[in-house]
Amino acid sequence: MEVPCQVQRPPPPSCSTMFPVKTHFKIKTFLGSFPHVKTRHFSTLNVWRREHPARGLSFQINASADFPRRRQRKMPTARPKAPAEKGFMPKTPVGTSIQNKDSKNLEEKGRSITPTSSEILESNQKSVEVKLDAEEDEAIELSPEKTVSEEKIPEEVTLISEVTAVAGASQLEGNGIFGKVDGADEVAEVGGGFGVARDDNVVKVEKTRFDKETTEDASLKLKSENLRRQEIERLADENFSFGNKMFVYPQVVQPDEDIEIFLNRSLSTLTNEPDILIMGAFNDWRYKSFTMRLSKTHLNGDWWSCLIHVPKEAYKLDFVFFNGQDIYDNNDARDFCIPVENGMDVFAFDDFLLEEKRREMERLAKEQAEKERQIEEQRQKEAEKAAMEADKAQAKVETGKRREVLQELVKKAVTSLDNVWYIEPKEFKGEDMVKLYYNKSSGPLVHANDIWIHGGHNNWNCGLSIVEKLVRSEIKDGDWWYAKVVVPDGAVVLDWVFADGPPQSAVVYDNNQRQDFHAIVPKGIPEELYWVEEEHKMFKKLQEERRLREEAIRAKAEKTARMKAEMKQKTMKRFLLSQKHIVYTEPLDVQAGSNVTVFYNPSNTVLNGKAEVWFRCSFNRWTHRNGPLPPQKMLPAGNNTHVKATVKVPLDAYMMDFVFSEEEDGGIYDNRDSMDYHIPVIGGLTKEPPMHIVHIAVEMAPIAKVGGLGDVVTSLSRAVQDLNHSVDIILPKYDCLNLNHVKDLHYQRSYSWGGTEIKVWYGKVEGLSVYFLEPQNGMFWTGCIYGCRNDGQRFGFFCHAALEFLQQSGSHPDILHCHDWSSAPVAWLFKDHYMHYGLSKARVVFTIHNLEFGAGNIGKAMQYSDKATTVSPTYSREIAGHPTVAPHLYKFHGILNGIDPDIWDPYNDKFIPVSYTSENVIEGKRAAKEALQERLGLKKADLPLLGIITRLTHQKGIHLIKHAIWRTLERNGQVVLLGSAPDPRIQNDFVNLANHLHSSHGDRARLCLTYDEPLSHLIYAGSDMILVPSIFEPCGLTQLTAMRYGSIPVVRKTGGLYDTVFDVDDDKDRAEAQGLEPNGFSFDGADPAGVDYALNRAITTWYDSRDWFDSLCGRVMEQDWSWNKPALDYLELYHAVRK
Repeated sequence: MEVPCQVQRPPPPSCSTMFPVKTHFKIKTFLGSFPHVKTRHFSTLNVWRREHPARGLSFQINASADFPRRRQRKMPTARPKAPAEKGFMPKTPVGTSIQNKDSKNLEEKGRSITPTSSEILESNQKSVEVKLDAEEDEAIELSPEKTVSEEKIPEEVTLISEVTAVAGASQLEGNGIFGKVDGADEVAEVGGGFGVARDDNVVKVEKTRFDKETTEDASLKLKSENLRRQEIERLADENFSFGNKMFVYPQVVQPDEDIEIFLNRSLSTLTNEPDILIMGAFNDWRYKSFTMRLSKTHLNGDWWSCLIHVPKEAYKLDFVFFNGQDIYDNNDARDFCIPVENGMDVFAFDDFLLEEKRREMERLAKEQAEKERQIEEQRQKEAEKAAMEADKAQAKVETGKRREVLQELVKKAVTSLDNVWYIEPKEFKGEDMVKLYYNKSSGPLVHANDIWIHGGHNNWNCGLSIVEKLVRSEIKDGDWWYAKVVVPDGAVVLDWVFADGPPQSAVVYDNNQRQDFHAIVPKGIPEELYWVEEEHKMFKKLQEERRLREEAIRAKAEKTARMKAEMKQKTMKRFLLSQKHIVYTEPLDVQAGSNVTVFYNPSNTVLNGKAEVWFRCSFNRWTHRNGPLPPQKMLPAGNNTHVKATVKVPLDAYMMDFVFSEEEDGGIYDNRDSMDYHIPVIGGLTKEPPMHIVHIAVEMAPIAKVGGLGDVVTSLSRAVQDLNHSVDIILPKYDCLNLNHVKDLHYQRSYSWGGTEIKVWYGKVEGLSVYFLEPQNGMFWTGCIYGCRNDGQRFGFFCHAALEFLQQSGSHPDILHCHDWSSAPVAWLFKDHYMHYGLSKARVVFTIHNLEFGAGNIGKAMQYSDKATTVSPTYSREIAGHPTVAPHLYKFHGILNGIDPDIWDPYNDKFIPVSYTSENVIEGKRAAKEALQERLGLKKADLPLLGIITRLTHQKGIHLIKHAIWRTLERNGQVVLLGSAPDPRIQNDFVNLANHLHSSHGDRARLCLTYDEPLSHLIYAGSDMILVPSIFEPCGLTQLTAMRYGSIPVVRKTGGLYDTVFDVDDDKDRAEAQGLEPNGFSFDGADPAGVDYALNRAITTWYDSRDWFDSLCGRVMEQDWSWNKPALDYLELYHAVRK
């Protein structure tokens, strides 16, 4: 084994001629350390090399014969640092030998075997030679083959670390090893400098003379090394006498230092093992695992050791010893551990790991982004290539069609037409100037004062390219006129007509009896060359059209995504500020790893008047690894009623959770009616674990929609899924499903229940996973969703079958969400039959969409459900006294519905003529109004237009609708109604009203008594106002959709209408409390006077304050009535029910 050693001081210049043959020298090893030598003499070597560039001097050390056998692995070693003065010696009794069946698991703590950290040179087993070869790079070698003489290495210098024994060049230099040369009077320093003199080919290695400072440093180093050796020997003897098999030096372990671990093999379970290794890691086996080989030391007893570097992040070292295979000494299954003093604590280390994880995640994110960019780039290249080929093919086809047409035209074309027209000269080509003569008296322009030619070429390929006024010719025969015309380049055929004026002004034409005039270009471009050029032009044209089209689509998609993101961010801010009268934070956006101050106003809560307020906080839905923080007494915040507390947000937080109490030990709590307070944390390293929510429902838009329930099931599910949760829907497989909206529908499996086979089908609807249950007993082969005499039995069977499906399929949802009376049985069937038999993880949430139907089922579901909701806060208060609801108010919550912003989006709506946002709302709505008036046959005039989109039932206030129609017509407005009545009597009543209005006000009123989806989009966009005069309205989606399209809602103050529409005159404070601006006109009563109060103000504003009205249209478009906020509210509810 050869280890190169650099020389730090060169011999005199004459050394290059002193060694004609190889000469061997015996060096006596000396233990010492001169840390400054290398630095001080390296510059000397550089100077000498510049002066003598032709000669170099290098050294090579060869170990003794047994060295390669003892050190067969090439392993890097840690460099030791200065020893500490104090130490720590753990008491470790002799353990037991373990034939470790779990050695594989243990080895995972440290995979790679690295070199031992100490090795002892046996004093009587080695000889060291120095061989200087002037011809072969002047190498110094330790040779076992040509030994002149041997001297014992003094025993007192044999205790050296493995770094000294086997280190490379830099390590030897640092340790300052000396060699004594036989026959020489002085000591030469290997790794220092050599003084070489020639005397009859005998080389004398002179001792390097150090200055006084270097000698003092070397003396101190040697003294320190001796003290270290003596301390280790003392510790070894002391531990052996106490029966301790392991100790560490220095005994007080500090971070970012080297330590040496000693094991007495004779006291260990490894007593008979030839190989001793250590496997360990830091900080409870969580950091920097390692495996290293121990070396036999010179110490009395069977002591082995290795060097280990303690990282600066360590607070603890954990390790075991083993033989490299399956025998371990693991301290009687407790592992060995050594505390690290003055290092990180556990929490600081956790933060360090999280920061490391953050950096790693950022690196991986960049790599993933780059990978996705490359994939996208490759996809675009392939798409571009495919599109180019498609354009080429289309260009070929289009050119072929034009060629056929032009060839037919050429067959009919002539060079002149007797007594009508001719061209001079007869032979011409592209870009030539010719005279085209026309006999005015030959056609319909005989009485025209002026004659113009409107022309083109090649079957008008480039449109109108020739426009010239003709002048009278001197030719006497006939009334001839002519024009000088430049023949277009590339023309094969000229095309033209004559007229009595220029384009846009001509009235009378001579177009050759609608055949146009055509003349052959005699010297035109060769046909094949022409069509090659035409095909190329067509290809370029198609490419440019495609580029512009794709750019427009991309720009629109980017703007849509940006608007959605901005709206979601705005809504999140509104969500965070919704409780500002009680609690808010500074900063508003809570960042992981930062400090946040929580401000709380107890005067608005159950803690009003309490002497103290205590803040109790944790993170990640109360599941953070550090547990809840200690209660913190809140301090006064300024001169108001707020108190405050500041906490540090962990790096791995995704949610901040807190409640307030009157005492440190508890007492009265403000926990937001058992929901707790929660604030999302931005930038955390840990993401919220997804929940699994299953909706069991009998309606789902757009495949099985009757009313708003179907919209809610689909839209709420999409919104929650967009927040990274897993959502499934279970629906009956009706024979009347609209399967056009189901993707990849396929049969999945069957199971038996209720005396019948039930087939399970699976498909995707609006991106949601839907399971369709089809009982083979025909319960849902009825051609309808509702309307059968046994609807209660049908839906009860479905609910039980859905739970059975979940159990048999092994599904374990977190939330079962059932809706209205039709799937209410899920609540009690689950609790009675499935909660303790396989579906124990689930919690039941029940939503009332309309209490008017199925009150019995609703009451029972309220009793059995874990949480219950309805579709607006006001409606929840309106029905709070109902006997089915009143006993369960403690778990009853009102959460507003939302609309799907992708379905109702005026910027991407294919049913309206002009896409628009709040920026161009006036232009967009004007175009929509004109299109609506044209479609329905209304007068095209700028009049206030009232839209009504509703089911015609008493709940919707049909008597108020009729009154509003007449009132609008009286105010010279226009009215459009879209809707139908399930009750034939009401339907007939409105048919009669429609007939009367269409005859008396046909240009200003139109009643469409059906449902028409495209027309509803056009009405929302084209109306100035939308009327919703419901007697009661649990939530209502019409007013929300109207505002999405910039139409101003005119509503009655009830249910969700009150929660979403804020009167421009009466509700400014109420709107501000919700973080909104007023957005409509509302009234209280259920009589014509109430309607007039709101409707008259709306129409008057349209007439008298048009600019303000238009600005209101833009403002309401910017309000977010999507599922962004309701989805957050439902997630809060889901988490609360699982707590």
